[in-house]
Amino acid sequence: MKKIILLLSATVVLISCSKVGKDEYIISGTATGIENGKTVILETQNENGMGLIAIDTVKIENGKFEIKGKAIEPSFHTLQLEGAQAKIPFILETGEIAIAINKDSIPKSKVTGTYNNDEYVTFNEEITKVQKKLIDFQTKNMQAMNTAQQTKDTVVINGLMKEFSKIQEEVGTASKAKYVAYAETHPKSFISALIIQGMLNDPTADVKKSEKLYNSLEESLKNTKPGKAIKARLTEMKSPAVGATPPAPAPAPTAEAK
Repeated sequence: MKKIILLLSATVVLISCSKVGKDEYIISGTATGIENGKTVILETQNENGMGLIAIDTVKIENGKFEIKGKAIEPSFHTLQLEGAQAKIPFILETGEIAIAINKDSIPKSKVTGTYNNDEYVTFNEEITKVQKKLIDFQTKNMQAMNTAQQTKDTVVINGLMKEFSKIQEEVGTASKAKYVAYAETHPKSFISALIIQGMLNDPTADVKKSEKLYNSLEESLKNTKPGKAIKARLTEMKSPAVGATPPAPAPAPTAEAK
């Protein structure tokens, strides 16, 4: 009985300690070594998806910053530190999100605190492993390619390009397999919805496979913008093309056939 009471007490404490309400988010940022007054901008894609717009701006004070707001559904956003060349991508969603800015290398900044952001970090780490062979080849042969281009050594250029294309194809196949495997095993991850949406942008997409993955998603994901886009795309792909000629009716059986 005491154990049950203690468990219930711990649950109450956890609930009461939550800083966010329904559909709310808090971004708690640390910016060690960055001077006071530097601006941090929260950005999202504009309506046509072709650029970024600022939706909130705060200033760093004593190595920290905080951004609060409403998040009806998960969506990709970025943080832009004043003067930095790179941005910090993350998934804005309900909950407490922690972002630690690495002033020396923005891409190495850490995002934690919510399910989808933890999944996004893990997924990126796995994809990086798959693509390592391609990155290693580029790093190893960059100088040789630059030299060959300067000296117009077509033999070396063609040899490197041929090898690069082969590795690129291998990595592309492995990456696609990784995407599908992830979507199959993570039905509540926002990343899965984005993967399925991306699959359907491929003219060679397996519609039945994509539909099966979509049907396995949690209902909350189906109601997000990517989820609705997937449903619309599936409907479009399964419907006859507008203006298409309907199939000719089968010929009536002849008297002999009867």
